[in-house]
Amino acid sequence: MSEKNVEGLRYPSIDELLKRIDSKYKLAYTAAMRAKIIREKEDTTIEAKCVKPVGIALEEIREGKIDIEFE
Repeated sequence: MSEKNVEGLRYPSIDELLKRIDSKYKLAYTAAMRAKIIREKEDTTIEAKCVKPVGIALEEIREGKIDIEFE
């Protein structure tokens, strides 16, 4: 099992996340939608350090596991 997040809000880094999704607003939307799925289905694509659904969703985004297109 991986080590749990002890860095709080500094992990994952916003700079790392914005390399994947170019807008803070799109990032927040994507993380919220993915966190809802994680919470409802208890389904994740990675072994996350974070324990809360939003943190897990952000880790998935950082790892490139989430594909989303915006118009």
